[in-house]
Amino acid sequence: MAHVLIVGAGPAGASLAYLLAHRGIEVTLVERQRDFAREFRGEILMPSGVAVFEQMGLAAALASVPSYRFRDGELHLGGRPVFHVELDDSPATPVAVSQPGMLEMLVAEAGKSAHFRLERGAAVSAVIEEGGRVVGVRARTEEGERELRADLVVGADGRGSAVRKKAGLTARNLDTPMDIVWCKLPCPDDVRGVRFCIGGGHLLAAYRTYDQSLQLGWVILKGTFGELRSRGIEQWVDEMANHVAPELGAHLRTHAGAAGHPFLLSTRADCVESWSAPGLLLIGDAAHTMSPVGGQGVNIALRDTLVAANHLVPALSGAAVDPTRLDAALRAIEAERMREVGPIQRLQAQPPKVLLTRSWWGEPVRRAVGALLGVEAIRTRLGGRANVFTSGLTDVTLQV
Repeated sequence: MAHVLIVGAGPAGASLAYLLAHRGIEVTLVERQRDFAREFRGEILMPSGVAVFEQMGLAAALASVPSYRFRDGELHLGGRPVFHVELDDSPATPVAVSQPGMLEMLVAEAGKSAHFRLERGAAVSAVIEEGGRVVGVRARTEEGERELRADLVVGADGRGSAVRKKAGLTARNLDTPMDIVWCKLPCPDDVRGVRFCIGGGHLLAAYRTYDQSLQLGWVILKGTFGELRSRGIEQWVDEMANHVAPELGAHLRTHAGAAGHPFLLSTRADCVESWSAPGLLLIGDAAHTMSPVGGQGVNIALRDTLVAANHLVPALSGAAVDPTRLDAALRAIEAERMREVGPIQRLQAQPPKVLLTRSWWGEPVRRAVGALLGVEAIRTRLGGRANVFTSGLTDVTLQV
């Protein structure tokens, strides 16, 4: 019987482990952390991400995870409102979901299969190669270093992927001229969804999240955080407040002292030159680190898992694994997914260059964009382009 070793129990790794184990394939899921409670990670499920859980048969299980479905959305430019939209309570509406809760749910559901095993607290230190194939990894555990061998190693260990590094897979870096400061504050009653505030080379995304807090993502030009580094969190929040709608700015200043767990996320976007090597596959952020624009990371990673399962289950079924057939399946996964990942990464790269620039032409262009977005007919025409972020670009259907 085939054995798959998946490194990284994030959304991609945990979902793929669930799918393979419930189809009779032996799976060991290795996670570096002892639990899933860590600093902020992507928590917005787009309709495309929710659809993955529905196709996996986990819609009811997902409903048990702490979440909040957005009720409205607003855009402010230079402190002035551009538009407000009411969102209905439908599957087409984005949802803020507790990622720790979602991951615990996924591994619990995977654990209902006798073919699944989870090892927490195991950090990959090396990739094992024999005869030109990857055949396992070495991992540091509380009991010491161990060898974990498998017919296939899947690196799903995120943007800092140890599997990618140890296997020597190189990536193309994409231009991401921004960083993000994350923190939480008490949420005002009138924020029932998401607010985007743009102005002066800054962008603030603020939304009500699953724990009824206000999650703030302050997008700034890469390299400009140094001028704020020496300030305390209250001064960070005060600076944020200078670039948002007056009501929200007043709320930020009032509650600045309550800001919890602030940290800087240095953003990047890249894509490995090849997602696979003989006996090895990368998926999710390990294969293609997504820009935060459009909240795509977790959703694209989830969609990777359905395509991966479609190709891997046939290739790994049977009494013995055919290496040639397996390697062809790995290449097919990349080819199919790059039809979506590549265009979305290129689309993500466009808005920051205009919205965050401090060039002389930045404000006139932003004002022109704001005026256009204030026209409902133009927003409707642009909606098709935005649907790529909410619903995906290609048809992704679980077939096994």
